[in-house]
Amino acid sequence: MNEMRAVGAFIGLAIGDALGAPLEGLPPGPIAVTEMQGGGIHNTLPGRYTDDTLQAAALAETLVRCGGFDPDDFARRLVLVYRAHPEFFGPTSRAVLDLIESGLVPSVAARMVHEAQGGSRSNGSVMRGVPVGIVYPREEVREVSLAASRVTHFDPVAGEASAFVNRMVSGICRGEEMDAAFRQALAACPDPELRGLLEDYRAYPPEPSLDAALCTHCAVRVFMEASSFRDAVVTAVNLGGDADTVGAIVGGLAGACFGCRAIPASWLSTLCDREDLLALARRLSLASRP
Repeated sequence: MNEMRAVGAFIGLAIGDALGAPLEGLPPGPIAVTEMQGGGIHNTLPGRYTDDTLQAAALAETLVRCGGFDPDDFARRLVLVYRAHPEFFGPTSRAVLDLIESGLVPSVAARMVHEAQGGSRSNGSVMRGVPVGIVYPREEVREVSLAASRVTHFDPVAGEASAFVNRMVSGICRGEEMDAAFRQALAACPDPELRGLLEDYRAYPPEPSLDAALCTHCAVRVFMEASSFRDAVVTAVNLGGDADTVGAIVGGLAGACFGCRAIPASWLSTLCDREDLLALARRLSLASRP
């Protein structure tokens, strides 16, 4: 495990989330945003992240403190951050976490919401999954990713989308080049729709969608075509739409690829809770398996 890549992946996620937060839900602007700004639908301060990072940090704490993934511990941590910042959470996670807080086990709550809402294929479990890729070796990533996704998102496509991103992160953190990590993630993806979108990713325009498959395609395409961490994240967030989530996923991938030293200093210095997040990233790296 390369510590610079592992720390870069987790901090990159937070950076992409924070840079994209004020652009969430908006169309692409006439001038690209290249520095941390405030505002947007949540009226965030510059450098303030959203639930993408809150949920990723909750997952990271579970992995570190439990010595691996524990769905009940993770669900408890998600409820805590949801209650602290409910304004950031999407409808699927909100509904599931309300039921978990009322006493239902995560698997039952996720299925009930999936059935009641007619689906749960949103991108909430994709945006938070990078810690799984940091901690778990390549051959174990998919199973853990699916389990972590099912805590809130019953739809199997959401789980497979998360597994694809996490497999790339795991491979890159363990020395694979981006092209090799992409090919291996593709080979491990059993979902025909997701695989079809990704195997010829240049054939489809990047769409910063709430849909897990479309969002994953968007993030992977932006990452694969980027020349640097800065280029990747700036491109991602300026697509508009679900800018913070596409930014978070791209930031996680690009942070793994280019390392934490590639993150612009002006972005890192503005990131809220920077030292706490860096400390958690280092603990994740220490908890990683070969």
